[in-house]
Parts: sequence; C-alpha cells; structure tokens
Amino acid sequence: MKKNAVLFLLLFTGVVMAQKVDVKKGDFKFLSNQKEINVEFVYSNLKLLKEEFSEEEYVKNRSEDLNEKSKGTGDVWKKKWEGSKEFIWNPKFLELANVVLSKEKVNLVFQEGLANAKYTLIVDVVWIYPGWDAAVMKQPAKVSTILRFVETANRNNVVLEIHTDKAPGDQWGSNFSNESRIGEGFAKTAKTMSKLIAKKAF
Repeated sequence: MKKNAVLFLLLFTGVVMAQKVDVKKGDFKFLSNQKEINVEFVYSNLKLLKEEFSEEEYVKNRSEDLNEKSKGTGDVWKKKWEGSKEFIWNPKFLELANVVLSKEKVNLVFQEGLANAKYTLIVDVVWIYPGWDAAVMKQPAKVSTILRFVETANRNNVVLEIHTDKAPGDQWGSNFSNESRIGEGFAKTAKTMSKLIAKKAF
C-alpha cells in the first residue's frame, strides 16, 4: 500500500506543474475593441531539451537513433515531426485560444491568414522538451514561447509581449507520441493566454 502511495505521488508530481507567465511589455487594453487577431507561428529560434539542441540537430540525432534501433522508423518519425507544426501544434494553440475565449463570452477570434487584421500575434516558440511515457511512469512535455502582439502594418511596434515558460503538456492515461504531448503544451499556453485576455481586456 505504501509503495502504491509513493508511486501515485511520483506520477502526480510529474503531471501537475505550474506554467510561468511574465508580461514583459505593454498591457491588454488594445484588445478590448478588437474582433480578430492574425496569428503567425515562428520556429526559427527553437531549442530542444536541456542541451538546447537546434531543431536540425535534434531531428538528426533522434532519427538516426531510431533508425539504429529499427531500420526505417527514424525516417517515419522525421516525417511525423515535420508535419506536427501544421497538423498538431499550431491547430492546438488556435483551438484552445478560441474555445477559452468563447467560454468566457469574449467576442475575439485568433486565426492564421488574417492579413487585414489590425494586430498580429507572433507565437515565437523558443524551447521544447518532448517528455516521455513509459506507461508506469511519465513526464509531460514542456513548451516555452514568446507571445508578441504587434501592429500588422508595423511589425516593429510591439504592443504586448508575454513570456511563457515550460507550459506542461498534461496527459491522462498513456500517450506515447512525443508530438501529441508537445501539442498539449501548446494548448496549455493558449489556454493561459486567453484567460489572461478575458480577465485583463474584457
């Protein structure tokens, strides 16, 4: 019984993690009369793991490691990773941002490709830890971003900048997909951002 309690504590501690959020510049007032915000995702500054590998280094190392264990699996994983931004991470962020705002009765939408929107949110993804799942024990993914709200017509004018640190990709049950766990970190980031917007702008 005691052993089970310790195991539960370890699992619970691994999943329940706080996300650090720091408003570095500006305030939320400009959002109060907006109906839509253009969104762009930037991965050019991305680092991975505690070693802070570049994305190129990380993908090369992991694909080679997987291919050594089982020929071809690294190549398959590489394709999944390359598609994750478009098909998992970016959509997760947008989905949760809008779901939370809708629940909070805030008439504001975040969407890619809104060239005529007055403001653009640049989601600069700066660090990712993919996490791991060994069924009995697991570690959630973590995602750090810089969220910059800029004038669409003048990108140098940053009206609000928020730093989010190590947003946890919470998971219930088993999740053996690194890419899916990372997606939950994007969802957590968007959820936190939208709650702040609802509280401070509306």
